[in-house]
Amino acid sequence: MTVQGILQLVVLLAVLALLAKPIGTYMYRVYHGERTFLDAVLRPVERGVYRFMGIDPAQEMRWTTYALALLAINAVGFIILFLLIVLQPYLPLNPQHFKHVPLWVAWNTAISFATNTNWQAYGGESTLSYLTQMWLVVQQFLSPITGVCFLLAMVRGFVRHNAETLGNFWQDFVRTLLWISIPLAIVATLVMVGLGTPQNFHAYTQVTTLQGGKQTIAQGPIASMNSIMQIGDNGGGYMNMNAGTPFESPNAASLTLQLLMGFLVPIGCIYLFGLMVKDVRQGWAIFVAMALMFAVGALVVYHSEAAGNPLLAHLHLAGHANMEGKETRFGPALSSLFENSTTAVSWGSTAAANDSLTPMGGLVMLFNMMTGEVIFGSWGVGMVGMLAFAVMAVFLAGLMVGRTPEYLGKKIQAYEVKMAVLAMIVPSFVILVFAALSVVLKAGRSGIFNHGPHGLSEVLYAFSSGVGNNGSAFGGLNAASPWYAATVGFAMLFGRFPMYLPALAMAGSLVKKQRVPASAGTFPTHGWLWILLLVGTVFIVGALTFFPALALGPIAEQFAMQAGKVF
Repeated sequence: MTVQGILQLVVLLAVLALLAKPIGTYMYRVYHGERTFLDAVLRPVERGVYRFMGIDPAQEMRWTTYALALLAINAVGFIILFLLIVLQPYLPLNPQHFKHVPLWVAWNTAISFATNTNWQAYGGESTLSYLTQMWLVVQQFLSPITGVCFLLAMVRGFVRHNAETLGNFWQDFVRTLLWISIPLAIVATLVMVGLGTPQNFHAYTQVTTLQGGKQTIAQGPIASMNSIMQIGDNGGGYMNMNAGTPFESPNAASLTLQLLMGFLVPIGCIYLFGLMVKDVRQGWAIFVAMALMFAVGALVVYHSEAAGNPLLAHLHLAGHANMEGKETRFGPALSSLFENSTTAVSWGSTAAANDSLTPMGGLVMLFNMMTGEVIFGSWGVGMVGMLAFAVMAVFLAGLMVGRTPEYLGKKIQAYEVKMAVLAMIVPSFVILVFAALSVVLKAGRSGIFNHGPHGLSEVLYAFSSGVGNNGSAFGGLNAASPWYAATVGFAMLFGRFPMYLPALAMAGSLVKKQRVPASAGTFPTHGWLWILLLVGTVFIVGALTFFPALALGPIAEQFAMQAGKVF
């Protein structure tokens, strides 16, 4: 480990802390109808959208109606994308004349981009036409927005009292699209083009190499997809190698920019939460809790990758960094920081081969996703997951002091705790059940290309990535096989929406309650004791749920490596 490598982490967290307030304040102004510098252009557009769609933005929704609207827009996106993939050979903008995509891969891809997972069981530049890739970009705009809407409804449950409604989904959706997604993506695309990322509709270029061989150089509208991929915490890239390819990341500056882009909206959501509950200390407490977990994970990964593989001592390479699967342009420090970030933020973009990480590096990636994407997390969803843990934490605190737990002025009772637990249990159950089936059934075992604990880690990673709406993967797994394409598709489906519905139901219960004034017995939820309790709750729940599986996977592999055996 080097001072420069550690400083990268420190600088990143400092920049995020500085950006949280202006981004969160801007988001607050957007959602509360206050004036912004884009209003002159976007207000007429917003009114036109409402008139065209027949929407009354002033009509508030109960949690059930809000949930149905949220599910409906995701369902429409899934259907359109599935049809585009299946009918790809007969549609325009297919200069490479790509053929049919297997049905199970089409199902997997359509679910993936509808749930903001962007798991890719195919090579983008060798499988999908320009038209299909462009609709993937549309989904990369739409799917993360539902997460922000989800957060807005959840926070309104805490803010409002003696009420029935949680806002209007369509107004939240349209404002997020017009004021946040599109402006950020336009600016980012122009910057990416300026840094050297291609943006065209040319046919692929055939070149002759210096050795006299033939090579096909893929290109296309890469910059536009890359920008919303990173800003929207989607992770699904145009190229098979994702951010590791020189076209998506021409240099270290472009990769660093993409790293920052993935955090922008999540940190804005944290400060937005503080403004909405009229106590920014609440937001900063959650920011610090997330930053602590993120920093610990980043340092563990960096230390493990910088130490390298001890079994290479006979080659006089002991103590050298593990460079397998990494870009020499980025090295172990930036690669480790990027990979830890994209699993913590549930974003899934990759600049290195996760399968080539040391066992402890892979363990951190797995645990980041298994916590329920609450270490910053993607658009809105990370904050909602952390609020579910907050409900659990104040419930535990209330048990310890013998009081009815309270959070943000609302009494937390049995129903809210049940919904919070349900939102945690269902995704965890899906990961463990599908992973167990995959290692005992022939269909699952036949797709595992590495034996031993590393093979189990690959399976656990696949379903954790799907359930956590992350989209990154270990190699060594036949993700395009019928078994994994189908089951990971179901994991993505069950990982997203069974979390939405209990949390919205909890918000629907909270919004009806009377506010409870703070008293001498109220547990403060903005100090260091609260931060440590919150972090402890996340780690304890994650450890109790997944430790047996992790012990058989990356932990066993780490001990085996120390004993002289690799897989």
